[in-house]
Amino acid sequence: QVQLVESGGGLVQPGGSLRLSCAASGSIFSINAMGWYHQAPGKERELVAAITSGGTTNYADSVKGRFTISRDNTENTVDLQMNSLKPEDTAVYYCFAEVRQYWYTNFIHYWGKGTLVTVSS
Repeated sequence: QVQLVESGGGLVQPGGSLRLSCAASGSIFSINAMGWYHQAPGKERELVAAITSGGTTNYADSVKGRFTISRDNTENTVDLQMNSLKPEDTAVYYCFAEVRQYWYTNFIHYWGKGTLVTVSS
């Protein structure tokens, strides 16, 4: 099995910063993409940012220039630095990882349980 554990959510004022972290553990042979989705109340889950094992990044237009994703391939961790936060960034943030557990298996998409980010004054 594979577990993804997030940390770093909380309450922050508009214009503030937060850093989310996610660690993958368990039976892991390799990881392709890792990243973050978010889901606001009453809305669908949306991609925020992703990063491949080679370091290629992809960001939602709404966070470009404000959020930065990074990853440590040796530790199987992915971080999301969120700056200039806005009330509309309020959501539950979910870590994901595309994991191959053994050399002979396919990549499977795993999710963390989510961490709440609230941007409010």
